[in-house]
Amino acid sequence: MSTRYPFTAVVGMDDLRLALLLNAVSPAVGGVLVRGEKGTAKSTAVRALADLLPAVAVVAGCRFSCDPAAPDPECPDGPHESGPGTARAARMVELPVGASEDRLVGALDIERALGEGVKSFEPGLLADAHRGILYVDEVNLLHDHLIDLLLDAAAMGSSYVEREGVSVRHAARFLLVGTMNPEEGELRPQLLDRFGLTVEVAASREPEQRVEVVRRRLAYDDDPAGFAARWAEDEGALRQRIVAARELLPSVTLGDAVLLQIAATCAAFEVDGMRADIVMARTATALAAWAGRTEVTSDDVRQAALLALPHRRRRNPFDAPGLDQDKLDETLEQFKDEQSTSDRSKDEDDDPDPGPEGPGGGGGGGVPPQGDSPEHPAESPESPESSDASESSESSESTEPSAAPAPGGPGERAAVKAAEPFRTKMLSVPGLGEGAAGRRSRARTDHGRTTGSRRPQGALTKLHLAATVQAAAPHQRARGRSGRGLVVRRDDLRQATREGREGNLVLFVVDASGSMAARQRMSAVKGAVLSLLLDAYQRRDKVGLVTFRGKDAELALPPTSSVDAAAARLETLPTGGRTPLAAGLLKAHDVLRVERLRDPSRRPLLVVVTDGRATGGPEPVALGARAARLHAGEGTASVVVDCESGMVRLGLAGELARELGGTAVTLDELRADSIAGLVKDATAPSRRAA
Repeated sequence: MSTRYPFTAVVGMDDLRLALLLNAVSPAVGGVLVRGEKGTAKSTAVRALADLLPAVAVVAGCRFSCDPAAPDPECPDGPHESGPGTARAARMVELPVGASEDRLVGALDIERALGEGVKSFEPGLLADAHRGILYVDEVNLLHDHLIDLLLDAAAMGSSYVEREGVSVRHAARFLLVGTMNPEEGELRPQLLDRFGLTVEVAASREPEQRVEVVRRRLAYDDDPAGFAARWAEDEGALRQRIVAARELLPSVTLGDAVLLQIAATCAAFEVDGMRADIVMARTATALAAWAGRTEVTSDDVRQAALLALPHRRRRNPFDAPGLDQDKLDETLEQFKDEQSTSDRSKDEDDDPDPGPEGPGGGGGGGVPPQGDSPEHPAESPESPESSDASESSESSESTEPSAAPAPGGPGERAAVKAAEPFRTKMLSVPGLGEGAAGRRSRARTDHGRTTGSRRPQGALTKLHLAATVQAAAPHQRARGRSGRGLVVRRDDLRQATREGREGNLVLFVVDASGSMAARQRMSAVKGAVLSLLLDAYQRRDKVGLVTFRGKDAELALPPTSSVDAAAARLETLPTGGRTPLAAGLLKAHDVLRVERLRDPSRRPLLVVVTDGRATGGPEPVALGARAARLHAGEGTASVVVDCESGMVRLGLAGELARELGGTAVTLDELRADSIAGLVKDATAPSRRAA
């Protein structure tokens, strides 16, 4: 086994180290989600935590790590006799992003189950992680069906494997730790809420600290064992502190005043459900135990909020997670003062004559005096007059007919804000794909409705029982069947073929030329694209963004799973200049050509947002039509969002859609609540027809 990098040798990243240590003290906190850019030692810190965890007592020979003090009565390896058990190191099990379902939950021998009625079960990663750590690197890239299994196990504390009426259940309680790079896409809200704490990590901008990081890493790479030995004493001291905090944890008290602050904080930030309150209470308790105290303080509550609430506060999908610390401090102080006032009132009831200098007199604490004193001015830093003036200024800006010229060049206008997004109609790629699991277009998948059967290619994952019995039935006499069981051979097994949904590559080609530059018009266009981005986020698509204006087209965002990044690029998109439609379509063609080589199973959907005009250069309309036919010839599914407005319409976007072999929809027709018609599928000629 290779020597891990010592936890105490990690430089900086105080929040990350604290969050991991709190989970080591109290696994009930619920795990950690680590968000950060690449190369910030996220995985190094998580892997180093495993060496600090106390040893685990297990039943000897049990593959499911049953606790000898309270063995699982339904353990597949049980029933277990009472005994002292054996001690082993706590495990950290890594779940690869591309793992199969059988690798995660375990595999059942279907052939023996059908023929012999024997539950022959090979445990998966969930069984290995029981009473330890389950670590998922790049957790935001995990397939949806694996996320569903994780959610079930995390909610119930057990894992179920069911195949055609044969089921196996075992305990699966683990500390879930995930790392992710937000640039590669966000996490599903259901799984996001399952992480007790979250931390943001970034590389230090201090040269001295960066030098120390490099120095330690080079020393570790040259001699891992020697480097670990130099930190062994610090590691041992930290391990002892974790054990001491665990022993102190049951003695920590959580007073009513602290619980009131926790509840008020969760209510102030409008978090959904009650899990945030529970996680904050457990985290604050662990913080007190870690500090060697038996009473939770307001500072513990504040630190717990900073770790437990940023990923839970109510927000739009494109908002970055975070917490307003000023608002947090105000809430904590307000309810701390209210509790103090309540305590004073109770004391006054007990003492009928406290005197002028008593708890209610001028010398006491509690609520600050209100009035125009120099220490407590009546007016806030921002007076109503200044607020009204600011609103008036913003209102006057928003009513200007067009944006002011931007400093980028003549004719270029500054970026305008997107209009309010709306729910869009379903746009899908025709045919049946085989891409990554998602929620947009029809595809052959491992999950979904059963449509048929085939011989398995490799390990059998989804048995088609009827087809298997039908294949085995004609051979029962020849195989000498004598009992009630069916004599099944490997050649009889049939894999179920299923149809579900896949995620696509949605490539936006946005016209940012002068013909689109009117403030209200471009705002509506951006709102429509933002709505489509929201739809792509929910359907687990990859997205890319090509813009064209002036003389050329630009790949504003290469294809990525981070819809947030596309929304950010869209927000700052300036407009102006001529309309090089052909350049935009050719740039999109180059992008799709490269993506087909990188990921041939992910089918593209081209969304062109334009009014259809083409200007600049010789024969711009003919060049645009020729570029569109390139996409049609390769069978690229496409949709043209017609942004033309006004009483007189030229219908150029519709002509472009015909050249692309796709569909044209207006901004109004794009809305899901529009009465313009049914859901529009993107249509494109097949490759054979082309």
